[in-house]
Amino acid sequence: MPILAAFSVAVFSLFAPAGPKLTLHIPSSAADAPFPAKVILYLSRKVGEPRFGPDWYAPEPMFSLDVDGIEPGKELVLDFGKAVAFPKPLALIDPGQWRAQVVVDRNLYQTRAPGSSPGNLYSKTQTIELRADSPADIALDCDQVVPQPTFKESDRVKEFKVQSKLLSDFYGKPIYIMGAVGLPESYSSGSKRYPVFYEIPGYGGTHYEAQTIRAFRTKTGTAEMIHIILDPDCPTGHCVFADSANNGPWGKALTTEFLPAVDQAFRTIANSSGRLVGGHSSGGWSSLWLQVTYPDLFGACYSSSPDPVDFRDFCGVNLYKDSNMFVDDKGKERPILRFENGKTLAYRLLNAMEQPIRGEQNQSFDAVFSPKGPDGKYMRLHNQITGAIDKKVVEYWKRYDIGMTLRNNWKELGPKLKGKIHILMGDKDTFYLEGATRYLQADLKSLGSDAWIKLVPGNHFTLFTPPVVKEWQGMMEKSALLAK
Repeated sequence: MPILAAFSVAVFSLFAPAGPKLTLHIPSSAADAPFPAKVILYLSRKVGEPRFGPDWYAPEPMFSLDVDGIEPGKELVLDFGKAVAFPKPLALIDPGQWRAQVVVDRNLYQTRAPGSSPGNLYSKTQTIELRADSPADIALDCDQVVPQPTFKESDRVKEFKVQSKLLSDFYGKPIYIMGAVGLPESYSSGSKRYPVFYEIPGYGGTHYEAQTIRAFRTKTGTAEMIHIILDPDCPTGHCVFADSANNGPWGKALTTEFLPAVDQAFRTIANSSGRLVGGHSSGGWSSLWLQVTYPDLFGACYSSSPDPVDFRDFCGVNLYKDSNMFVDDKGKERPILRFENGKTLAYRLLNAMEQPIRGEQNQSFDAVFSPKGPDGKYMRLHNQITGAIDKKVVEYWKRYDIGMTLRNNWKELGPKLKGKIHILMGDKDTFYLEGATRYLQADLKSLGSDAWIKLVPGNHFTLFTPPVVKEWQGMMEKSALLAK
């Protein structure tokens, strides 16, 4: 069996050999009553806390079990031979010393990563010995609690939170749209109004990374602006600020609740000419989606390295014609990530890596784009064992295909998007995203669009060379100066 196929089979094996038992000590202070959670065991041979994984570029072992009725103050004994496992069952992991850490994922808040979700329990990292001759049981104290992060404000950096009624109603608990606000230097010295640049971070990014003024672009060329870094984090990954059957009405909540609140709280130019939107990677997709979906609300979009903007090339897969995400029509493994040295990471392997935990990239796509299934969970684009693409799910995904939306609605959208679309992409994107952008570039050119779409030498991260930055920021300056 090919090694990559073995990864996938191992994840779903129903006949895994018996492995070590995991004994967890849950403090009585953890909760007032029994609670359900996903218990995740991370193993690593790297420096740092394993709970902050996984490392897409060098994945390490992870295992999880869903547990009902965890009782605070009592020991919890789990048979991890039955765990969802990556890359293979715990009993088959290479023997020797490993650094182990456990997270009890209660999923209490709207954050993505279990290891840093506020309220989750976790253990300190402990060195354990895995033996080949017999399973050695593991005991860990889950007496650490992930704290709620705090935001450090200053005269020019503010945290801005709006409780969304739309999202709170959807989730049945208070949900906030959050952002970090960077104010221009002249903001405190007059009554001037400013355009706002709404930036959406990529997958894994939050507004907490922007707590000093150095993180903000409050001036581009001669144009001053308010810079707001939105927080796209949600339990299933990245909300992309699109309305979703599974994640809720993030787009509607942003545009009808958060943006009006910003205009009330700050001296903004409160019309479309005063609203720019942009982002990188998943944030690049989000910003283009917002510009196309709400063309009268935003005055310009600056999208770099966006996630697939045309599903005829979804990281190298034509969702409308191809039948399998893992292999091509000749049975060759599909890569999902390419390195500078020419090596690649297979889609099958990355997909298998996601199975023990929530909120990873492929699951994030499914949560946003897919319908809700009969079990109340988001439907998966493809079979998780074979890779076979579910064409009924693809049919639902069409509503999020930006290229298709533009082709089908250009007569209405074209005049509204004049001068607004700016897309930058590396010609050898790390995640094979350039193909979708090429489709969009060709389509918009044939439609007579004035969209600025440019592919430059570079990958997902190296495309912003000094000449490109100068041109990019020059166009942003012109957009900001048009605000009235």
